[in-house]
Amino acid sequence: ISICRDLPNIEVITFSVNGISDLEPLHQCQNLSELYLRRNNITSLDELFYLKALPRLRVLWLAENPCCGPDPHRYRMTVLRNLPSLQKLDNQAVTEEELSQALVDGVEITAPPARRSVENGWSESPASSTAGAARESRSELLSCSLDETNKTQEELDMKLVPRDKYSSFFPQETDCSHKKRNNVLNAILLLMKELDAEGLEIIQQTVARRLQALQKKELQEE
Repeated sequence: ISICRDLPNIEVITFSVNGISDLEPLHQCQNLSELYLRRNNITSLDELFYLKALPRLRVLWLAENPCCGPDPHRYRMTVLRNLPSLQKLDNQAVTEEELSQALVDGVEITAPPARRSVENGWSESPASSTAGAARESRSELLSCSLDETNKTQEELDMKLVPRDKYSSFFPQETDCSHKKRNNVLNAILLLMKELDAEGLEIIQQTVARRLQALQKKELQEE
C-alpha cells in the first residue's frame, strides 16, 4: 500500500484481501473516488482519519475487517459521520436519512490511530495479529483474487478472466504465491490508467517480447 504515496492522481484502488492494517499512505491520493478494502486487517475505525482529507471519495468497501465490530449499525454510522460524501458504503447506497442519523449515532474521529513502536517499525495490535492468523483456504483465496482482478479489468474495459482458466494458470503455486501474483497484477492494471498512448505502446511491446520468451522456453523444455 505504500506505493500509493507516489500515486497522488490515482482514482480507483482495489486492495481487498491483502492483510492491510494501515491507511496512512492513502491520505495524499486527492483524486481517489473508489476504495476497496474488503477483508483486510484494519482493526480500528480511527484509520478513517486518513480518508477524511480525500474530497472525491464516493465509494468505500470496508466490510469484513476487524474494525467493523459486532455492531453493524454503529460501524456504519461512524463511517458515514466521518465520510459524509460517500455515495456507497460496502456495496450499499447511502441515504440522506442515514447521513442525518450518523450525526447522532456515529462517533467522530479527530485523531489518527495510536501505534506501538518496535525496533523494526510498527507492530500490529493483538487483534490484528489474531485476524491475520486466520488464513483463508486456497479455493476461497483464488475466488476472492479472481473477483477483485476481474473487477479491476472490468473498470478498464478489459476482457474478464474465465474462472476455470484462472485456476489452472499456476497450479503448483502456494497460497502466498497466488496472493503476491494477484497483488502485482492488480497494481499493474491500476497503474495502466496513469499511462498515455506512448506509455501503453511500450507496455504492449514489452509484454509481446516477454510472451515470446516464455513460449520459446516452453518449447525448449518440451
